[in-house]
Amino acid sequence: MNNQISLTLRESHLQELRKSLWHSDGKEKAAYLICGEVSIQADPWTSMPRKKYLSVEVIPIPDNEIVSHSPQHITWSTDSFVRVLKLAQQKNLTVAIIHTHGKNGARFSEQDDVNEPDLVQLAQNRNGQDTKLLSLILTADGDLVGRCWFNPKEYQPLDLIMCVGDRLQLHYPERGNGISSPIFQRQALAFGEALTQDLSTLRIGIVGCGGTGSAVAMLLPKLGVRQIALFDQDIVEFTNLNRLHGATFNDAQEGLPKVEVIRRSLTDLGIGVEVRTYRAWINDPMCQDALKTCDIIFGCTDDHAGRLLLNRFAYYYLTPIFDVGLAIEVDRSETLRMQALDGRVTTLIPPNTCLLCREIINPEQAFGESLKREQPEEYKRRKEEAYVIGEGNPSPAVVLFTTDVANMAIQELVHRLQGFRGKNGAIANRVKKYHLREDRQLGASADVNCPLCSTDKLWGKGDVEPFLGMV
Repeated sequence: MNNQISLTLRESHLQELRKSLWHSDGKEKAAYLICGEVSIQADPWTSMPRKKYLSVEVIPIPDNEIVSHSPQHITWSTDSFVRVLKLAQQKNLTVAIIHTHGKNGARFSEQDDVNEPDLVQLAQNRNGQDTKLLSLILTADGDLVGRCWFNPKEYQPLDLIMCVGDRLQLHYPERGNGISSPIFQRQALAFGEALTQDLSTLRIGIVGCGGTGSAVAMLLPKLGVRQIALFDQDIVEFTNLNRLHGATFNDAQEGLPKVEVIRRSLTDLGIGVEVRTYRAWINDPMCQDALKTCDIIFGCTDDHAGRLLLNRFAYYYLTPIFDVGLAIEVDRSETLRMQALDGRVTTLIPPNTCLLCREIINPEQAFGESLKREQPEEYKRRKEEAYVIGEGNPSPAVVLFTTDVANMAIQELVHRLQGFRGKNGAIANRVKKYHLREDRQLGASADVNCPLCSTDKLWGKGDVEPFLGMV
């Protein structure tokens, strides 16, 4: 097997595992993790199939089922394993076993190599020959390593384990062993070598390539990002030139796609950025593999339908999404007077409150946008009869602020990776009121009936039909 396999682990699950598995006696402990599955037919950067597993629930192994354990081994009854296999089969999930090793123990032992094939065989006897089994090691110094068993004789190491929450923790082979290119040495002096290495490992998507999206795209490679996917169906117009980074007068004259203009600019940097472009709306099937492959997404779209999809995506796929918005309101009654000049960055990842509960998305407007795209004649009829919300006048946009709010979003990513703001430095919803010289952190509670953020039933669900459960 040559296909890449990764695991995304919720921060709360990692905390639960650490609490239940680590004790002062130093003896090995074990638990189960059941996971949703993501199948990617073709990774945009490798053209190879890819699998992702998403943590759904931690299930401890009861103390009375541990047969023996010491600082070097653990043996437990398979009764609980059979129960977990049954649960996973009922919910169409995959089982992972996780056990502890001491410091500097981020590798599987010879005893692990002997024991695990028997568990794989049991899993396939119980749940079918296509059943996969994940195996993870959590070390005393916080490292994680894993592998995926396909059958009792064949396994493959996980290429990435990513823990998502207020902080983003990456575990992958050779992390910390590299030395930054001279291009990033000044950055490494501030944030360390690991940040650049982590950023070069991540696959990052940008949905919406206008003023904020183009700014995000131009900044990320300067930090070390090497794999970027761009999603936008629009072309460059003359009204974009005041804020669209990388766009020229000729681009607008020729009506070039925004994604191709940005790709040209990133390629011209000459620092090895691999850009993939998708000139389509993100619900188009051609975009789905690329979205699912992304480890991080910046939501820079200004439409409600796009935000509605990304809002669901963050919870189904445990993918951190930094949703970016800029609102400018001007009173033109007598002289121009600024009523609002607000830049916003909202981080979507469980257990954060979603965009619907924050009232950032207008569902009626999202419906109208989708109808216009999919059934333009029906949209026109309903708009004439005032059954859908139509488009208003063009919104004000100024490059100073579209670029700054893009910078805010990237700062949030960098903090969650590196922690430069210190403990409790993550900001779920940041609003910068430029006209008032205020920087606010606005809270919001989940609606008790919200299926996305008031309950964890959809978190890590992964692939479902239809996509994201949207009909």
